[in-house]
Amino acid sequence: MRNVLRTPLTVLACLVTVLAAAPPATAAGRRAGDDPALVRVETGLVRGVLRDEYRLFQGIPYAAPPVGPLRWGSPRPAARWRGVRAATRPGPACAQVMDFIGDKPSTAEDCLYLDVTTPRRTTGKLPVMVWIHGGGFLGGSGAIYGAERLAAKGDVMVVTFNYRLNALGFLAHPALDGGPARHGSGNLGIEDQQAVLRWVRANAAAFGGDPHNVTLFGESAGGMSSCVHLTAPGSRGLFQRVIMQSGPCTLRWPWAPSTAGPDAETWRPKPRAQAERQAVEIATAAGCADLRTAAACLRAKPVSVLLKAVGPHGLAPAYGAGVLPRDPVRLLRSGEFAKVPVMHGITRDEHVTFQVGFDAEAGGPIAPKDYPAVLGTFLGLDGKQTAKVIRRYPLSDYKGSTSWAMASTLTDWAWACPAVETNELLVRSVPTFAYEFSDRTAPWFKEAAPQSYPTGAYHAGELQYLFSRAYAGHDLSPEQRRLSDEMIGYWTRFAHTGDPNGDRATSWPPYDARGGQVLSLAPGQNGIRAVNLAREHRCDFWKPLT
Repeated sequence: MRNVLRTPLTVLACLVTVLAAAPPATAAGRRAGDDPALVRVETGLVRGVLRDEYRLFQGIPYAAPPVGPLRWGSPRPAARWRGVRAATRPGPACAQVMDFIGDKPSTAEDCLYLDVTTPRRTTGKLPVMVWIHGGGFLGGSGAIYGAERLAAKGDVMVVTFNYRLNALGFLAHPALDGGPARHGSGNLGIEDQQAVLRWVRANAAAFGGDPHNVTLFGESAGGMSSCVHLTAPGSRGLFQRVIMQSGPCTLRWPWAPSTAGPDAETWRPKPRAQAERQAVEIATAAGCADLRTAAACLRAKPVSVLLKAVGPHGLAPAYGAGVLPRDPVRLLRSGEFAKVPVMHGITRDEHVTFQVGFDAEAGGPIAPKDYPAVLGTFLGLDGKQTAKVIRRYPLSDYKGSTSWAMASTLTDWAWACPAVETNELLVRSVPTFAYEFSDRTAPWFKEAAPQSYPTGAYHAGELQYLFSRAYAGHDLSPEQRRLSDEMIGYWTRFAHTGDPNGDRATSWPPYDARGGQVLSLAPGQNGIRAVNLAREHRCDFWKPLT
């Protein structure tokens, strides 16, 4: 699979692939002279592309380029333009080093652009769905998600966008606080996401959208970002619903300490002190060790040097000041978060994607004789505890495949049981609809090599059911296509009303912690059904060990 999965951190990107989408027609067309391809936003006129079922506007700037003195600065308003801006091509992806499926490495700093997709025709105000892409806060872009089916079938306006990543988006260096960073360093990518929500509030109506009916949704790092926005003071009131995919707020990220050190945990927000410690190490690797001159030194470094300096470190939002004054998980536990309906779910076999990456970095599967030590390192358990885990997940259950056994074990420990915990925290305060994407025959990444064990319902496997042309060329079977239609129906009905039920779809009851039932999404007769997530993933076994 080329270099797509060459390191575990690169695998964070394995969640993508698609293209194309477009904005609405009625109100927008009237405002711009009855031409549905022409829309006036706050900063000027944009001309998009019309198709039979949808409209697509690409490459619209939502903030000023964060370059020069604005590098590591809070997003500023985009400049106005004269005439008509062509909105027919996406803006460049934000700076990233990894070779993604669907994305290429980039050194672009002028990258704060968004795309809008709407149905070609609509009869009323459209709910707005704002998509936050994944990629471990290290890579990804909004343009590779084709939202045309989602918009046209669900009668919604979809906004996809780029936000600053890697060192330029999440470097919490104390020397970068103040000045253009109005809320301190370390969370500029989150600030970019908030800027998009403010742009939607100001401009959605021009495309036929309802600026007061906004659903924030995202997958992987985008799902974790959605959890952050539930608790971030600056995000309050900018959305009315949230969908979190494969980013449980209480995620345990299984990363071997020997691989990258104790500060390498990704995705989950970090305490400010830990993030600063990590940022100082990265700055030192970039040649900017002196704290007195670090800001000027870092601003003078080429993007390529900064990206290289990050190395194995995992970057993520930092809490303790500024954008995130407090730990989002603690706020979730105390019920101090936005009181909006939430849809939340994972895939049945989340960790397969990451296990493939680990094997690629290690040069092959773990040898059986080394398996207990490696597994124990990932879990942070001693030999006796690890032996107990292996007895519960014996290699014989996985045909002797250490990769398959490891992926199954870590799916339960790192993803599924934290998802149960997140569901239980959410439902105390807000209507919560929980799911598990369970199509264990989901097409595997087209550009990735076939595996010797089942890839199942892997991390990012559900994206091709919601977005168009996912994974560049794989076709869904007729049954999978029907599942795709059902999922688009659930997601967009939730955006319309805060309840995914309706249109004679299989009933999806709100989550009840006493029953623990979630909606399992799989193709075929009786493929959509209720399952007990905690029982399916042996969470009673894991409680004493965590």
